[in-house]
Amino acid sequence: MSVYHAGSRAVQDRVGVRDLADHLGRAVGEGIRPVVAAFLELQPLLVLGAADPEDGRVWASALAGTPGFVRATGPRRISVATGVGDAAGDAGGTRPVDPLARALATPGTPVGTLALDPRTRRRMRLNGRLRLTPRGFAVDTDRVFANCPKYVQRRRTFEVVDRTPGSPRRGTGLTDGQRDFLAGCDTFFLATVRPGGSGAEVSHRGGDPGFVHVTSPRTVTWRDRPGNSMFLTLGNLATDPRAGLLFLDWTTGRTLQLTGEARTRFAPDGTRTVHFTVTEALDTPAALPLRWSAPEYSPANAEPTG
Repeated sequence: MSVYHAGSRAVQDRVGVRDLADHLGRAVGEGIRPVVAAFLELQPLLVLGAADPEDGRVWASALAGTPGFVRATGPRRISVATGVGDAAGDAGGTRPVDPLARALATPGTPVGTLALDPRTRRRMRLNGRLRLTPRGFAVDTDRVFANCPKYVQRRRTFEVVDRTPGSPRRGTGLTDGQRDFLAGCDTFFLATVRPGGSGAEVSHRGGDPGFVHVTSPRTVTWRDRPGNSMFLTLGNLATDPRAGLLFLDWTTGRTLQLTGEARTRFAPDGTRTVHFTVTEALDTPAALPLRWSAPEYSPANAEPTG
């Protein structure tokens, strides 16, 4: 199966990077090498992206815990030791419902995952289809590849803390407080889906605080920075605009999840701007049990955006 579909090819051709994309695409495989397996077992955070099997909305979400909660359990399988009940909310109501709960309870759901280590600025993407397990869920991988450390902010240490997630706030637009939160973010995660439900992706976006712009209560924009030239994410959006954004507070564990549609605008000078329209927002205090040290901003943040 080709790494690229028509949407990615269209963006690659428009930017003039098809040959480079073909070269990089040869690094995408189905299997999990030992070095990747060792990397996964050190991670306290896993970001996921998928479409809700009932309403079709795309969300990005995060699971966190003591390193080892996500690990390779086969040459083409990662297992996550957190129950679907944990993702969906417990019976006592002390844990909020995750918007990916139905997806994580549906075998065969296409899932994109991203393991990012701020300590080393390394990141791995492992995509595939979901299967349920006695301890949580697994993903049978069909795409495994690394991304460069560009725009990843280094955070040298973390601790797992005892937190009780607060009650989530739902809305159809962004409040003034949420606008301020996004203005201070240096990282977010972007979930998209491949044509015809053939797969899902979750990617990372980073920059100095202020790189994300809220231009109205329902509109978020950012410049698309030069990256690996594969254009998997923008290629997906070219064929299906559904998308999900995840912003998190690396100190308090707060998460802000947005679902909606994203479209890319290409300017004559070669710059690209993504415009995201919010359909629903889910703001959860203390959602993640991790506290990270202060960021050291990536030197790539200062590079030109064109």
